[in-house]
Amino acid sequence: MNRTELVAAISERAGLPKKDADAVLSALAEIAGEIVFKGDEKLLIPGFLTLERTHRAARKARNPQTGDPIEIPAGYSVKATAGSKLKEAVK
Repeated sequence: MNRTELVAAISERAGLPKKDADAVLSALAEIAGEIVFKGDEKLLIPGFLTLERTHRAARKARNPQTGDPIEIPAGYSVKATAGSKLKEAVK
């Protein structure tokens, strides 16, 4: 499902105009990005999804083409955890 299809589905189920559904989706994406950027709290959508920023330590790896060792610097990643309703939908 692409963004256009998602906006149409939100519009239909919530009884909103597509323009408003698109604004809601944009706002949700913006808020999620801000929360993950800050890293001091999780975004929790009960029963559906949890997003949080995690720290990855620096590590050594190998270049697969040359076999030379390389240093991968420490950084941040996003961890997404499925909620109970999402897990149940997959079964």
